[in-house]
Order: sequence, then C-alpha cells, then structure tokens
Amino acid sequence: MNRALKIIALSLLASSLAGGAGVSAAALSSDALRGSDNRLLMQVTTEAGSGELGNAGGKALLASFRLPEGLAVKPDGTIIVSDTRNHELRKLAEGEVSREAGLFYQKDAKGLPVGGLLDGKGNASLFFQPAGIAADAQGNVYVADKDNHAIRKVDADGRVTTLAGDGIFGSADGQGSKARFHSPQDVAVASDGTVYVADTLNHLIRSIAPDGEVKTLNAASDRYVEVTKGQASEAGDFLDGALASARFNEPSGLALDAKGNLYVSDSGNQRIRYIDLAKGTVSTAAGSGKAERLKDLYVPGGYADGTADAAAFNFPRGLAVTDEGGVIIADSQNHSIRYLLDGEVTTLAGAPSQATGTRDGIEAYAEFHRPSDVALLADGSILVADAYNNRIRKLQPYRLPASITADGDRTVKVALDQREIVFDAAPEIDNGRTMVPVRAITEALGYEVTFDEETRAVRLAKDGVAIELYVGRTGVKREEDGKEGVLKDTDTAPYIKQDLTYVPVRFFAEEIGLDVQWDNATRTAILRNKTNP
Repeated sequence: MNRALKIIALSLLASSLAGGAGVSAAALSSDALRGSDNRLLMQVTTEAGSGELGNAGGKALLASFRLPEGLAVKPDGTIIVSDTRNHELRKLAEGEVSREAGLFYQKDAKGLPVGGLLDGKGNASLFFQPAGIAADAQGNVYVADKDNHAIRKVDADGRVTTLAGDGIFGSADGQGSKARFHSPQDVAVASDGTVYVADTLNHLIRSIAPDGEVKTLNAASDRYVEVTKGQASEAGDFLDGALASARFNEPSGLALDAKGNLYVSDSGNQRIRYIDLAKGTVSTAAGSGKAERLKDLYVPGGYADGTADAAAFNFPRGLAVTDEGGVIIADSQNHSIRYLLDGEVTTLAGAPSQATGTRDGIEAYAEFHRPSDVALLADGSILVADAYNNRIRKLQPYRLPASITADGDRTVKVALDQREIVFDAAPEIDNGRTMVPVRAITEALGYEVTFDEETRAVRLAKDGVAIELYVGRTGVKREEDGKEGVLKDTDTAPYIKQDLTYVPVRFFAEEIGLDVQWDNATRTAILRNKTNP
C-alpha cells in the first residue's frame, strides 16, 4: 500500500499544481485597449489574502489562505474559494473573508489541518483538499473534493451533501456512492443540472446526471510508465476523435461554453481540448505539445503565444469562458494567465520570463506563483486563484479616464494611470512624436524641472534620479544618485513655443520607468506605472 501511495503522490505532485468557471459578460478583445505589441492592456491587483499561511478571516487583504485552488462566483456575486489545504470553502463578499463550509477541527503531527468526509451543515461538514468548484444559477456550489475522491454539493442554504463517490479512490460508474473517482480536480455544471467531472488521475471525463447516475464519457488509458526503477505507474494518453475512444492525460480544468460543450485543460498533454457533446467528438483547441505515446508521464511543457496550434502551455489548469467565446486559462507552471480567442493565444498577465513572484502591476510586470483557477465577474474582471502565493488576484482591462472619449476631438491628450493630465497649452504631434509642455507633465509626476540656459538642458529630478533633455538637439540622459549617465539617442528634440518648453513624452517617461502606449481612437498618450505602489 505504501508503494502505491508513493506512486500516486508522484503523479499528484505534477498535477496538483484545478478549477472551473462558466460564461460571463467579459468581452476582452472588444472592451480592452491594446498596446504597441497588440497585447491587451491589463491591471493586476490583489483582491484578498495577505500571503501568509493560515485560515484567518476578516478584512480581505488581511485574511490568510492555505493553497487556494478553486474559484466560483454565485449569482449574487459572492465569490467562493476552495481553500484546499485548509480543507474549507471560504466566502469573499463585501471586502470580507469568512467560512462558507468545512471545519478546521484538528492538526496533524506537522501542525497542518486534517481533512475528512462528513456531510451536514456547512459549519459542521468536512472536506479533504477541495479543489475545483462551480456554481449553478440557484446558488448551489459543486466541489471536486480531491482527496475524498468524491463530488460534493453545498446547497443555497449551506448544507453539504455528497453527490457521488464514497471516499475511496477507484474508477467505477454507478449511482451516487457506488461510483468511484481518483483525485478529481474540477467540476462544471450545466444548465440542466448535469455535473461534469475532471477525474484527474483516472484520466477521464465523467458526468453526473441530476438523478446521481455517474457515467464515463471517454476511454481509459492503458499506458504505463516506469517512474522509478522497477516501479510502473498508470499514465494518461492522448487521442482526439470520437469521444468514446478519446484519451486524456490528467485533465484538471473544465469550463462549459454557450453551446453547452466542454473545454478541458488536458494538463499532462499541455493542451486545451474541446468536447462537442452533441457530436460526441474531442478535438485540440490549443497547444502544440507532442502527444504521441511517451516514455514519460507528461508531455514536456513550454511557453509560446501565437496561433492555437503553435501555442505552448505548462500544466494549464482552471478555465473560464467569456461571452465572446474566448477561453481564459490559468497556465500554472508558466505562472501566467493566457487567453484563447479566434484561434490565437495571447498572455493577459504574467512576467515574460515566467518568473514567480507576488508583484501587482500592469500585464507584463505582474507576477504569479502557480495560478490554479480563474473566474469571471459580471463587470468583466478576471479573478485568479494564485495558489502558491495564497492570494486571490484580480485582472481588469485598463480603462481610460472617463474624461477621455472617442468623440471626434482631435486634441492630443495624456493619461497618467487613471487620470487625465490637464495642460494650459495642448500637447501636439511633431515628427510623429507626442510633445507636451514640460512643467505640467513634471508636476503631475512629482518631478522638479529646471532649465540650464548655458547648455539649454531641461532637467527633471526626483528622489535621486534626474533626466536631461536638450532644447534643439536630440538625446536623453538619465543620472542616478549623482552618477553621470549615458546619453541615449532619440529622434525628436525638445523645442520652445510661445515661452513653453515642449518635450517628447515617450523618451523621458520611459527613462523614469513608465510604460507608454498610444490610443489612436482618442489620440491619447497613456502613461502607466508598471507596478503598483
């Protein structure tokens, strides 16, 4: 038994790096602005969690989690979090975190919470590493109770029942407790009440009918891999085509689209798969991982945006489907949030180096650590279960200040984060560059500006950093802590007009560490701080 458990643990180590969500009002591609690299402009903030390990409730940013892996949004907007290693479901509403279901009743010899299997009232029920969750239109929450190998339900009154499974891992269809699962990591619930299950270590997609009957939808894998010398483990496989014969490798994320069909994070194959339930077929929606028969447990992961068939993932997990038919993907081991739309995969947020971290900020500077699930709010915001950071994060499309609209006004404007900078004299375009009166922009940024008549240098200084530009000649120089900087080439020079000094906004803004974008529809230069203060 110990040997078997070691093999199970080995397989779970890579796969436990799921969650599910349904359709929301988000239309990212049409609502969000795009940068010069065509990447959607996004802002990442922390919605809940201090980052400390624990189960403290209260104010959202002071609350603590222990590996939050799943997210669901109830019809009233309440956010439910599966706090996996606390064996609880937590509730986030009106800026407060509290317990929804599950009981922290005992610690083991290592001081870690102990799980269990017990139905009943929410505050007297027990879970064992709950993972992916989903909510229906009536406010019921369905739970992939991973280490209980069971599917649980929390009704709108907070009572917990077991839909299917008996607490023992296995693979069996049947009614309710006669069915068995092996470490299910996600669920999705259809409008007719059918619950779909990513039965992860059985490499199966299962369905639970409203009457409790469990059925297996695809073929079981018959592949084995030698994980240590002389020890073999069951492993997943890959096959597109007819659903009845299709094969998966540790599916760990599910989401239903508007047609009632399923997207699947086929984590071990590093692909996003699509199950057309009406046609009974499985196809690959995105991912280029080589999925021929392997000698290893998993297809090697990678990272690449681009066309769906060329994109690469590294253990994709939780999914959410937007109104425009796109799929948001928690790409767990790339520590990023990806988006599949119209045959293209882009990165919504996450460091290009795939570095881990806790940093809030704009799309390419925000950091995550094994995000495991995503969910959509009614306003189009994206929630992320940032599992290894023990936080719930939020992605929001960047919006221009309300004062800036595409109303045909040809005036050049400048936005600094969420506010418009007001100038006494309007900015203008010169040689393709946005030129702004220097004093107004520096005051908005908190810089002191001086002008050297002899060298005709415009000097902007703050906190030991100084930026110099030169009237009538190109070039920009950055000095820091009094150390002489290096003159960099520019293609536009500052000039004086009607006693005002105009400088090219991009060059000095980039030198002081701002991200600079241009919105042609409103003729607005957008300056954004890369990270949140």
